[in-house]
Amino acid sequence: MTVPIRAIEAPPAGIGRFNTLPVLIILFCLIWSSAFAVAKIALADSPPLLLLAFRFLIAGSIVLAGCALLLPRTEFSRLTGRDLIALALMGILNNACYLGLSYIGMTHVSSGVTAVLVSANPLLTALAAAPLLGERLTGRKLLGLVLGMAGVALVVRSRIVSGHEDPVGMAYVAGALVTLTAATLLFKRVRTSASLWVGSGIQLLAGGLALLPVALWRENLADVHLTMPLALSFTYLMFAGSLGAFTLWFFILGRTSATRASALHFLMPPLGLMFGWLLLGERVPPFDLVGIIPIALGIRLVTTTPEKH
Repeated sequence: MTVPIRAIEAPPAGIGRFNTLPVLIILFCLIWSSAFAVAKIALADSPPLLLLAFRFLIAGSIVLAGCALLLPRTEFSRLTGRDLIALALMGILNNACYLGLSYIGMTHVSSGVTAVLVSANPLLTALAAAPLLGERLTGRKLLGLVLGMAGVALVVRSRIVSGHEDPVGMAYVAGALVTLTAATLLFKRVRTSASLWVGSGIQLLAGGLALLPVALWRENLADVHLTMPLALSFTYLMFAGSLGAFTLWFFILGRTSATRASALHFLMPPLGLMFGWLLLGERVPPFDLVGIIPIALGIRLVTTTPEKH
């Protein structure tokens, strides 16, 4: 029998009727989608894996140190070996694999198309959640996911045909998509006794420890250039991305189904394209805008379907 993460619980009855979940969803989407463009800025002055390894190690250390100072000792003593293994595996999938492959891919492709490809997570999650988690995949949800994927495919095709993107880079991002889906399903399948912050800290540290030897083997520290853009983007990615977005994601994921939570990624294409255009001046072809229409319709169909209990 698995034990749920204790930090993800229904709010006390006295809090009121205001539903904060939509606000948290909007905040998560803004942080998550902007991180692609910010990461592209950082990658101009640092190899991808070294950038991520140091980001995870520092962020994880900060989180766990804060937990050790502010939370009771029982937050750590209650953890079992099974909890640590599960959290470490989620951290490796979510951090080392997903972002590692994404960042390598972004050295070849734009931040906007990376956001578009990653937004395909809901279809893979929905298809796998049905047999693995027992979540019902209705015809309405399936139609929404297919429409969203059709929009994603339209954007990707226009980018490849126009010669603006490298297929090798897209292959790396596609691999990142698979690991993100696996991490989403693992989180819903295997619960631990860790609180939200302790669990996030362990996952960050595990991702950094797993990635560091690979980064030192593949990349050269001399290629890291300590510039102001790198410092600013690294700070944003560490605090807003590692500490903020992932904590929000797991909080949202714990309050809804895996399919509905992952469908939030269909908001990423327009936001990712927008931030790429605003921060990097990335070109947005007309077919990108056309592709957003079925993506938006897919969001509507997937996220508004009432769940039956």
